[in-house]
Amino acid sequence: MLVVVALGGNALLRRGEELNARNQRANIRVAAGALAELAKDHRLVISHGNGPQVGLLAMQSAADPYVETYPLDVLGAESGGMIGYLIEQELGNLLPEEQRVATLLTQIEVDANDPAFQKPTKPIGPGFEKEEAGRLVRERGWTMVKEGECYRRVVPSPRPQRIFEIGVIRILVDQEVLVICSGGGGIPTAFQNDGSLVGVEAVIDKDRASALLAKELNADAFLMLTDVDAVWEHWGQPDARAIRRISPEAIAAREFPAGSMAPKVEGACSFVNDTGGFAAIGALQDAAAILRQEAGTCIAKDAAEVVYYG
Repeated sequence: MLVVVALGGNALLRRGEELNARNQRANIRVAAGALAELAKDHRLVISHGNGPQVGLLAMQSAADPYVETYPLDVLGAESGGMIGYLIEQELGNLLPEEQRVATLLTQIEVDANDPAFQKPTKPIGPGFEKEEAGRLVRERGWTMVKEGECYRRVVPSPRPQRIFEIGVIRILVDQEVLVICSGGGGIPTAFQNDGSLVGVEAVIDKDRASALLAKELNADAFLMLTDVDAVWEHWGQPDARAIRRISPEAIAAREFPAGSMAPKVEGACSFVNDTGGFAAIGALQDAAAILRQEAGTCIAKDAAEVVYYG
């Protein structure tokens, strides 16, 4: 079975943890254990987020008044290489020596006229107190939104249109290489009027890019592994229920938070409707059980009725 796995931020940084190399490696080591279990019996293609990392790199880049700030596409490539390296190394320490693993920087086309460029929504980087957030808005022109008790920078998140390296990824998969690609939603690029391809100031949503990747590879399953055990209906309310199995039509009719679960549900429905495979959303530590459809939320065309846990 060919399985595309999209790792959420919890694979790199747990809530409240300091964003340093030690914590990231420790978390990726845990993630690698769950992924290695899947790799025993299945071909894997792995993607991952980069929101905290690319935001931190942007802050570090902007901190030096004598050096021009690096654009987000370059920082996206930098964070993708960094995270891919950590995943590749930790997986390599667990997998058989003959299992080949490769990290591929991945350019993804977006529409330069995507309305997302006029309305930044993608949170990146750490949280700030109100006063510090206001200073960053004044001094750097960043857009900030309130998230819980803090403020975070938001940037444009255009929809992914095409994966330029998909042919190379297919070759690697056919050769049974475990591929790490489309990191951080891929490197956002767009064509100019003269036909040249350039990077753009944006961060593509990881789940949307991963869904496109899974469709292009015609994967059998698409797993989005995060820090919640399942998709919950009426989250935070007294009548909240965890969904075990549901059809894409039924889950698309429900509403979920735009900045967290909604893109995952959208990506899952898109993959299932276009390929006939199944998608699932759940906790990283339950990866093997999620693939067996024994944990998490499974979205499948043959789900005749909504099944809940409990």
